[in-house]
Amino acid sequence: MTLARTLRSVAELEKARLMPAGSSGSPVARVGERYAVAVTPAVAALIDGNDPNDPVARQFIPDVAELTVLAEERADPIGDLAHSPVEGIVHRYPDRVLLKAVHVCPVYCRFCFRREMVGPAGLGTLTPEELDTAIGYIAAHHEIWEVILTGGDPLVLSARRLREIMERLAAVDHLKVVRFHTRVPVVEPERIDADLIEALKASGKTTYVALHANHPRELTAPARAACARMIDAGIAMISQTVLLKGVNDDAGVLAELMRAFVENRIRPYYLHHPDLAPGTSHFRLGLNEGRALVEQLRGRISGLCQPTYILDIPGGHGKVPVLSPAVQDSGDGCFRIVDFRGGQHLYPPQPVSEPYEAQG
Repeated sequence: MTLARTLRSVAELEKARLMPAGSSGSPVARVGERYAVAVTPAVAALIDGNDPNDPVARQFIPDVAELTVLAEERADPIGDLAHSPVEGIVHRYPDRVLLKAVHVCPVYCRFCFRREMVGPAGLGTLTPEELDTAIGYIAAHHEIWEVILTGGDPLVLSARRLREIMERLAAVDHLKVVRFHTRVPVVEPERIDADLIEALKASGKTTYVALHANHPRELTAPARAACARMIDAGIAMISQTVLLKGVNDDAGVLAELMRAFVENRIRPYYLHHPDLAPGTSHFRLGLNEGRALVEQLRGRISGLCQPTYILDIPGGHGKVPVLSPAVQDSGDGCFRIVDFRGGQHLYPPQPVSEPYEAQG
């Protein structure tokens, strides 16, 4: 399907025949009222309307299952707020910080771990004063070697805004690496033009772009060309993928995706276990299921294609490789996990509330 603009509601998706007739008057409409919706023309063109289990549709089209929230799910599943010393900064690890300049995205993933913070009704864009404070924090903390621009999707910002941010970061001597986390090359590849690419560079800094893609079909010819433009301009690219039930929970699909990254000069980096965001349990496999899938990749595909399967420990305790000794199956449905500081945690964690059906 070819669309002229981004669709932003259940009613618009229904009209475009990306959702069944009557969706706007059914319980699934409450999903669109509670969580942000956006499907770009590039994404809509990938959806097979004849396949009720289409893996691209599953990522972006609202599902009534999102109204069911489990007791262990939480609004801030990886503990951003607990590690936010000033607005827009998350300082969880000693040598790097997140800079969340914007909280909007070109598309909204149904499994997003920041779904309570992003979108038109989310935390918004940093004000000039908040951005001043955030960059001042980076400048004042000499242990910070890397800044990761995320949010939201930082590449929704104009080239002018991105250039201003990079010019300010260029003035911080101890900062050496700037990384952007984005879906834009896949979902809106036409945005990756020469002006935007130049805006991502800064004197004395190395720029990385981490591309979020979960299924090989997302790497269309325009997406590959957009990535090639960045790489040819000297920007290194790595990948991020979320392990999702009904999307890529198959060794063959994961192998095809990781090979596609490598073929396009994108280094496979992280395969994320889904976080405990509200209304996302229908996407999550068990850790042992994920382990079994990742083990199937070893020996099946080149070492160049092997991502690191990781879990963000709920509560803000950092990432841990799921295949490492730091993650131990206790045999009772829980895992005992040791974080990078030596702290011990249970996964899934203790419930924070009783299960409930979210209201729109």
